[in-house]
Amino acid sequence: ELDEPVFMDQPPGFRDPNKPNYVCRLKKALYGLRQSARMWFDKFSNFLINYGFFCSPADSSLFIYKGEHGTIWLLL
Repeated sequence: ELDEPVFMDQPPGFRDPNKPNYVCRLKKALYGLRQSARMWFDKFSNFLINYGFFCSPADSSLFIYKGEHGTIWLLL
């Protein structure tokens, strides 16, 4: 789910003694990475759009849903 490759050192306790200089490539964003907030926002945005919300052209963090019983404004 990451847009670009991210590598990290082998975590303590999981180090391979035969390959001490190897690194791990992450497949998903971890909390604490700069990419994790963006990945969360992209997933949540897609979820909202699939449920009928649309993104405001003025603010990409404002989602609007117009239903027969009223309008919902959701600002992330």
